[in-house]
Amino acid sequence: MEKVVISTTAAPAAIGPYSQAIRIGNLVFLSGQIPIMPATGEIVQGNVQVQTRQVLENLKCILTAAGTSLDKVIKTTIFMKDMKDYAAINDVYKEFFSDKPPARAAVQAARLPKDANVEIEAIAFCV
Repeated sequence: MEKVVISTTAAPAAIGPYSQAIRIGNLVFLSGQIPIMPATGEIVQGNVQVQTRQVLENLKCILTAAGTSLDKVIKTTIFMKDMKDYAAINDVYKEFFSDKPPARAAVQAARLPKDANVEIEAIAFCV
């Protein structure tokens, strides 16, 4: 199987030596996304719900570029600055994953890139 790099300007460019996503066969592995506005390269201003929405929009754009979609996500990992934000993150998360949500892990991280409040990575499949 060939490793295919997925890249789109509709989502933030990688801020380090990694790809936005890698597709191998029918699987797509998305790098963790933080709440960066693609147009400006800056963290979106607002509470953790606003930031979570931006993260999920970024993931959605990368999935589209990979030829798949949010409904094909099978696993996510959420990293949050403060576990007290768990419920607020879930409120937004369930808007994006309302039917048959993926498997998931959620952990508190001491610090995230660019001091973001939330980061989410995902694995999806393509049909």
